[in-house]
Amino acid sequence: MSRKCQLTGKKANNAFAISHSHRRTHKLQQANLQWKRVWWQEGNRWVRLKLSTKAIKTLEKKGLQTMAKEAGINLNKY
Repeated sequence: MSRKCQLTGKKANNAFAISHSHRRTHKLQQANLQWKRVWWQEGNRWVRLKLSTKAIKTLEKKGLQTMAKEAGINLNKY
């Protein structure tokens, strides 16, 4: 599984690590991803998703069904 949020699509960001002498080297800024078990009310079961912490906060506000519909995800697969 890739390092990508399943609901929001967040993934790594390309950036520069800048040293004291201002030398630039490439680095990846990874998204803060967590495995989360979420209760899916309509399916009457638990769903295990890899979510960013921002998505977890939004999930508490909007609900799983709404966010999955916006992302175009079929929750029966998870």
